[in-house]
Amino acid sequence: MPLTVNGEPASDALLDAEFSQIKAHYEQQANVSCCERDEEFMGYAKDNVIARMLLSQQAAREIPEPAPERIDARLAELQEEHGGEERFYFNLGIAKGEEGAVRDEIAGALRVDALVEKVAGPAPEPDGDALKRYYEEHADDFRTREEVRSTHIFKSLQKAEHREALFEELRGVRAEARAGADFMELVRTHSDKPEEEADLGWYKRGELMDEFELITFSLEVGEVSPVFASQWGLHLAKLTDRRPPQPLPLEEVADEIRERLAAEYRDERLKAYIERLRAEAEIVEGT
Repeated sequence: MPLTVNGEPASDALLDAEFSQIKAHYEQQANVSCCERDEEFMGYAKDNVIARMLLSQQAAREIPEPAPERIDARLAELQEEHGGEERFYFNLGIAKGEEGAVRDEIAGALRVDALVEKVAGPAPEPDGDALKRYYEEHADDFRTREEVRSTHIFKSLQKAEHREALFEELRGVRAEARAGADFMELVRTHSDKPEEEADLGWYKRGELMDEFELITFSLEVGEVSPVFASQWGLHLAKLTDRRPPQPLPLEEVADEIRERLAAEYRDERLKAYIERLRAEAEIVEGT
C-alpha cells in the first residue's frame, strides 16, 4: 500500500525525488557511499513528504484562496527564474495557456507560506545576553576567512610540444629559488606574465582557480611550491604571507545572530506544529 496522509496518496515520484535530493546532499558532504544509508534516507524523505502534505492540507482548511493577482505575480517570478516565459513552459513541457495545474500549485504554495507565517509568528527580540551567549557558543562561525598572498611565475602552454622543456625550466627555477635566489628576479627572467602581475595580492579560498589555491594554501610562508599545471599553463608559486582567521567583533555580527535566532525560533514552532498535526492525522505507510 502506498504512503497516504489523511487518505491522500503520496506519489512514488514525489518520494523518489525527495529521496534523491536528500541522498545527493549527503553525498556532497562525503558522508555516504553507494547504498549504505538508503533506508535511512528514505525515512527522511517520507517524513519530509508527510510534513509538506500535512501543511498543505491544513492550509487548504485555514487559509483563503489567494487573489488571482498574487498568483499572476508569483507565476511571473517563476518564469523569470527559468529564463523567461518561453523557457518556463518548455521546461515544464506545457504550452502557454495550459498552466492551470501550475497556477493551482502556486496557489497551494502561497497558502502554505501564509500558514507557516501564521504558525511561526514574530520571533522575540533577543537581549544583549542572548546575543553574547550565541556568539560565544558559535565562535567558529564568526571569524574572518583565512587569506594568503603569493607571487608566481607563469609559463604558457600554447605550444604543447614545448611542455617538457618548460617543465624542466621551471624545475631549475625552483631549485634556484629554494637555494636562496631572489624570487622577483626569477619572475623577471622566466615568467611569461609582466612583473606587475606576479604578486597576486591577498585572496581567500574560492577566489582563484582550484589548482592554484590547493597548492598555495598548503604552503608555509616563504615556501616555494612544486611545479604545477592548470588549464592555462605551468606555475611556480611562493607564499609570501598568510592571515589566519580572526574573531569578528560581536557588534559586526549581531544582526546575523538575530536572524539565526529568529530562524531557530520559527523552525521550533513549525516543528512542534507539524508534530501536533501528525499526532491527529491518519498516516498509512506502504511497505
